[in-house]
Amino acid sequence: ACVAMMLTRTVMLLQVAIATALNVHLGSRLALASSARLITPPMCKLDVAAANPSDVRVLVVGATGYIGRFVTKELIRRGYQVTAFTREKAGVGGKKGVQDVSSDFPGAKVVVGDVSDLASVKEKGFSEPIDVVVSCLASRTGGLEDSWKIDYGASKNALDALIDQGGSHYVLLSAVCVQKPLLEFQRAKLKLEEDIKSQDGVSYSILRPTAFFKSLAGQVQIVKEGKPYVMFGDGQLSKANAISEADLATVIADGISNKEMHNQVLPVGGPGKPLTPLEQSKILFELFDREPKYIKVPIGLMDVVINGLDFLGNYFPGLKDSAEFGRIGKYYAVEDMVGPSYGTTTLRDFFKDVAENGLEGQELGDQAVFNIDGAGAKK
Repeated sequence: ACVAMMLTRTVMLLQVAIATALNVHLGSRLALASSARLITPPMCKLDVAAANPSDVRVLVVGATGYIGRFVTKELIRRGYQVTAFTREKAGVGGKKGVQDVSSDFPGAKVVVGDVSDLASVKEKGFSEPIDVVVSCLASRTGGLEDSWKIDYGASKNALDALIDQGGSHYVLLSAVCVQKPLLEFQRAKLKLEEDIKSQDGVSYSILRPTAFFKSLAGQVQIVKEGKPYVMFGDGQLSKANAISEADLATVIADGISNKEMHNQVLPVGGPGKPLTPLEQSKILFELFDREPKYIKVPIGLMDVVINGLDFLGNYFPGLKDSAEFGRIGKYYAVEDMVGPSYGTTTLRDFFKDVAENGLEGQELGDQAVFNIDGAGAKK
């Protein structure tokens, strides 16, 4: 009985640790579009960097995702003619209908379709001429099939439709981790980047953010309740200078208006020095006025779990994604996510706001692992 209890407790602790690491890679994941109609290409391409924003027509795919909604609002704020591409049911848990999305984006046109279907993308997204596509699409969890369907296929559909219609510029929200592609979603994103760079139909800006603040918020509620912070090893196996959604949205919008960002692949980090999980935990303990307590999970335990799931996946195909999730968790536990600093909001600023106001709007939803997303913290 004692052995069983110890084993159960070990599995629970490992789940928390995996969830914390895995959440780092979940940044916005969304897809959408549905049938086809070609639009007559414009006589000449618009110089979107020099043009007045009010003359530039921008289609945002992944508009209701974690980053996508901030990008859409930033583009509207700047005066672009924005079309937001969405599903019938959008947002965390599919709780938002078309009317909700329209209310979120006053000043934008909202269209509904299936972004994984090229015909739908053309019919719904390009029923009128489009100058720029901004893709904030990402698979929800990084699963094997979903990665190629969304991280590659859906964003590629938007690129192909833009080129076919004679558009001007394509902005891609990628990820800095593709610099060391060991995971399926990274390979899918990297293949898309290669396709973008190899075509000559449109100019492009590829932006590779490090990590999102929400990805590092998974243990906010745990610390607030006085429970131990769970980390791999000594908490210093990796570091990241994460960026806020608003700061990243600014950089993405600049990818249209700043000519120097055209035909470039740019890593993007937040302000301040990169922080390890241990350093992040110290900020939380200080802000919540809690005594620092830790549970340290050996990183080698991840290999045991991954190898076991890989083996079982040979007999139970449904476990193949589980093994991939384990690899994602380990990747973010040991690899640095660092890039040049942009923006003004630091992770400490974010944690301070969370301590005072809670995590509303930061829910991971379908991207939460083991139902741990930290979004239960309230003021």
